[in-house]
Amino acid sequence: MEKLKVPKNLDGVSGVWPSEPLGPLGDIEKNNQQTPLKLDLGCGPNKHKGPKGDETDWIGLDKLKFDGVDWCCDLGSQRWPCANDSIAMAHSSHFVEHLTPVERCYFFNELWRVLVPGGKCLMITPHWASCRAYGDPTHQWPPIGEMFFYYLGQKWRDENAPHSDVKHWKQGYACDFDASWGYNVHPLIVQKSPEAQQFAIQFYKEAVQDLHTTLIKR
Repeated sequence: MEKLKVPKNLDGVSGVWPSEPLGPLGDIEKNNQQTPLKLDLGCGPNKHKGPKGDETDWIGLDKLKFDGVDWCCDLGSQRWPCANDSIAMAHSSHFVEHLTPVERCYFFNELWRVLVPGGKCLMITPHWASCRAYGDPTHQWPPIGEMFFYYLGQKWRDENAPHSDVKHWKQGYACDFDASWGYNVHPLIVQKSPEAQQFAIQFYKEAVQDLHTTLIKR
């Protein structure tokens, strides 16, 4: 089989470009950055589908060679195979909780590097108050809650947690995101009034199952 040519719009110095195709890469090679690129980060065997159920718009990155993975890369420690400011949109579902704290810093720094200004990432993570955050033996501590995302903003970090910034800790954050989030609420809580739902979200374990967070690159 002919060895794959590395696409022109992927400039990674790390990661594994396989000797056999791991996904539909032809359109990526032809793209040459004329069309905004989309990444599914830590996609596993279930790469994100677009609104029409089409996977071909998305480039799947994962450390393991699952079906649908287009590029093998350790997203918590290796440079991602993307140029600066080259990605319009990213998606990551139930992946970040598998990274250590230091790997999480690296992940969000790389995400900020590759997104275009104003580029977005939709991120789904199990909420810290749900048992979903604790069942998987490969999940890392700490579980992810709302407070986690404050640290991804430069202004907030400078004012409240400068020690977590790369200026003071070489493994720290260098990114700057706006963050907003919503919740995947337990079905029994959804049946209650908005006021009761809000109270449960704030105070009851298992009320929230997942965090759905949107990050926008500043």
